[in-house]
Amino acid sequence: MKRLEEFRIYYNHTIHPELVRLERKRRRLLWFMLLSVFVLAGLLLLELFIDVFFLSLLMLIPIGLYIIFLGYRIRQFIADFKPRVIRLILDFIEVGQFEYKSNGVIPKADFLKSRIFATSAPSYQGEDHISGKIGEVEFAMSEVNVKEFSKVRSRLNYVFRGVFLNAHFDNKFRGAIYILPEKYKQYLTRSIKQFTRQGAIPVEADEDFFEKVFMIYATPDAPVYSLLSREVQVMLVNYHFRTGKEIYISFIGGEMYIAVTEPKDLLEPYLFRSNVSFDLVREFYEDIYLLFSIVEDFDHHH
Repeated sequence: MKRLEEFRIYYNHTIHPELVRLERKRRRLLWFMLLSVFVLAGLLLLELFIDVFFLSLLMLIPIGLYIIFLGYRIRQFIADFKPRVIRLILDFIEVGQFEYKSNGVIPKADFLKSRIFATSAPSYQGEDHISGKIGEVEFAMSEVNVKEFSKVRSRLNYVFRGVFLNAHFDNKFRGAIYILPEKYKQYLTRSIKQFTRQGAIPVEADEDFFEKVFMIYATPDAPVYSLLSREVQVMLVNYHFRTGKEIYISFIGGEMYIAVTEPKDLLEPYLFRSNVSFDLVREFYEDIYLLFSIVEDFDHHH
């Protein structure tokens, strides 16, 4: 995988010019909105001045159409921004072949098969589906937003919000392994009970620094210490401390599932401020880099 320094150079030469072009489009849209406010205000004043009901009623039609058109232009800008930038990011990553669908989402059944979150996920939504191959490994990923009904209050509670990846390997491995954030142990009691009912037990990590951040549960026959290299363990711990995001991983049969928390929608454009920002793009790239690096590492070592 290419490092962040290389991505910065690629950003300057390829992504930044596209963001500048989109920025000009955003500014034109803002001027269009400002002009619209003055036009609508003038029409409303004229309507009050003439005080003729029939004419006022007729004027409501173009005003309504104008508002609909303006809303369409805003939605179009937002809908076009993210796919353009994501496709440029994927062009930079040369470890595999990818297909992107802005409205696609990882199937709910695949999310539940990970067994990471003990829920029926009555509210399941997502976007930005990316699929393809990294080496010999087929994968699919998307942003997902999962909620369930609260047992205490009449509302929906968050189960998980972030990026979720499912990778399929031809070489199946024995048993099941679950890697979870240590500090969220009290919120994962249902998941842990589910693991233990299926024969999983707590396992010590082979690196002390990893054990301080993550807890591992595995069935006795699972090859815990051979699945992730030390380099990936270091990367997971460093990524957690640098970003504050939590990482969940499970290995079941020939499948690997990775979930990375993300409190906000990635790469969603601003309307009233500039989107020409390396940090805006970097965060999405780093999430993809982490996920793809884990898959690539497994492909190389297994």
